[in-house]
Amino acid sequence: MRPPITSDSVSDPNRATRQPKSVVIGTAGHIDHGKTALVRALTGIDTDRLPEEKRRGITIDLGFASLETGAPDKSLLRLSFIDVPGHKLFIRNMLAGAGGIDAVMLVISAEEGVKPQTEEHLAICSMLGVTRGLTVISKCDAVSTSRLTEIRHEIEHFLAPTFLNNHVLIPVSAFSGQGLQELHSELISLATQIPDRDSRMLPRLPLDRSFVMKGFGTVVTGTLISGTFKNGQTIEIEPGARTARIRGMQVHGHPEEQILAGSRVAMNLIGVDAPDIHRGQTLVEASSVAAVDVVDAEVILLPHSPRLKHRSSVHFHAFSTETLASISLYEYQPVEAGTKRLVRLKFNDPVVLLPGDRFVIRQSSPAMTIGGGQVIDAHPVPNLSKAKCLAWLNELKDAPVEQQLYLRIARRGTAGISLREISAETGWTEEAIRSLTTHLTSEGTLWKVSDDILLAGRAGIEAVVSIMTAIEQHTTSSGAGLKRAEMRIRTKLSVQVFNYLLEKLAYEKRLQIRDESVHLYGSDEQLPERDTKLLSAVALTYEAAGLASPPPEEVAKKLAINKEDMRRLMVLLLKNRTLTKLGNENLYVHQLALQGLLSRLAAHRGQSIDIGQFKQLTGLSRKYAIPLLEYLDREHITRKQGEHRLVL
Repeated sequence: MRPPITSDSVSDPNRATRQPKSVVIGTAGHIDHGKTALVRALTGIDTDRLPEEKRRGITIDLGFASLETGAPDKSLLRLSFIDVPGHKLFIRNMLAGAGGIDAVMLVISAEEGVKPQTEEHLAICSMLGVTRGLTVISKCDAVSTSRLTEIRHEIEHFLAPTFLNNHVLIPVSAFSGQGLQELHSELISLATQIPDRDSRMLPRLPLDRSFVMKGFGTVVTGTLISGTFKNGQTIEIEPGARTARIRGMQVHGHPEEQILAGSRVAMNLIGVDAPDIHRGQTLVEASSVAAVDVVDAEVILLPHSPRLKHRSSVHFHAFSTETLASISLYEYQPVEAGTKRLVRLKFNDPVVLLPGDRFVIRQSSPAMTIGGGQVIDAHPVPNLSKAKCLAWLNELKDAPVEQQLYLRIARRGTAGISLREISAETGWTEEAIRSLTTHLTSEGTLWKVSDDILLAGRAGIEAVVSIMTAIEQHTTSSGAGLKRAEMRIRTKLSVQVFNYLLEKLAYEKRLQIRDESVHLYGSDEQLPERDTKLLSAVALTYEAAGLASPPPEEVAKKLAINKEDMRRLMVLLLKNRTLTKLGNENLYVHQLALQGLLSRLAAHRGQSIDIGQFKQLTGLSRKYAIPLLEYLDREHITRKQGEHRLVL
């Protein structure tokens, strides 16, 4: 047997102060094609640890090994290998290891060529979003040169439609050492091309093992798929919300005070017993991410898979988790082989999932992988109609991150959403969300209710209208102010949003707050009875007119109000924001009419409309449509793009 390949950089005296870049490489391939022997030849580690694996000579469960080496730029690389079983009976174990890998090393025997598990393993990697890797023709010393050439052509033909097309294809013998040095070099080249994982995501460590180590207690292992953990940190184990504390961490035998995403880690925990932890659970930061039992996702079926019907039951695999899931189709027609569809998945057991997570689905009889997909939303809004939910998902799934965050905030309406809630919903840290939404808040598309709550600008305007409408209606009927508590009940706003908007309106001199009462700014509670009646009459006239409201002269003539009184009444109605003036035109619109327009525009969010479509939507002539559109542009409800407007 050849000795393992090593590097001088392993003994680098500065290793302790420099954490290597970690890359996780998963093996894939048919049983007895030499995956374990190849990992052993590269690392010197036998990944078959179970007695039954030794006795039967096959890999049954996941095996782990590492190789620390140097990159061309003299930096350190830590290659973590996850050796998966190749037998069809152990596909479940293979799936538990494939979820966190960065690249695949596909192993195909020169003696047998492409076999069923070769195809299934590669399809699984594709479903899980793996796009990098290389292919090894193993046991090349066991065949003739002509057979090796023949099998190479066969493999190239097989790989042509896959993500491994045009990637490296290396003949290797773990026994003689042929090709091992080339493989080692190609693995280093592959690892350097893999980008670092985003450190702005919340930490998640799906567990693949849990055991007791004498003198230490509970030890768990897994691949850190995002974020960072620090020694001494309090963590939670989901599902179950069990709390524990990290007492120590090792990455392939090296003690670490902090681990980065992409690391294979062994973690010593205190406060929890090993029998209470199992494969499929996930370690998360305390009070961050929780397990869910319903998600919306995009599913794609493999070619030649059976069609997927509404209410089908499938085996769902994500990272190290497996559970049964029921599939609800948003469009009831069955999903055909090779196509994709938005679906809702309901799990028998809760799973820790976030948007962007990849998964695989399998059917029970006959047992086979039929497809996979990507989570779009792990926190669907309950009781939302299918049509609205489908439209929202279609808008969300291909949107850039900034727009995705806006859409998630906007769907919460006037309630808004806290940074902690949207962090748990998306997996971004609170600091990252603040950074990603800076542009949106600066331009007014999002409102910062406080340091903790975000509100869509459109929803903010809607909430302001509800507050102003409540005070206007009360003032018109009683001539007095409205108690804060009563106003909040009428508007149905949360305490935080209500208090923020009340302060905002007071600062803008639209409202006055006197003790516990709220008044229209500049209002006089001793307003003469005649003026109160006239004010109400003018307001009702504009409310009845809707968006196509008459000029003040016509209203004054209709209500028999002289010019001086009409001018004074219009000033009061503009001050208390009952009416809004549109630009420099002599056009005024009631706030309720504007609110109705905003509600209609909400159905066109993300779409472009031209003047003709806007006129058709509102039933207005150009005289009213143009000033209204210009007002909507100023309020960041629409954005002009040439001859069209984008509805924000």
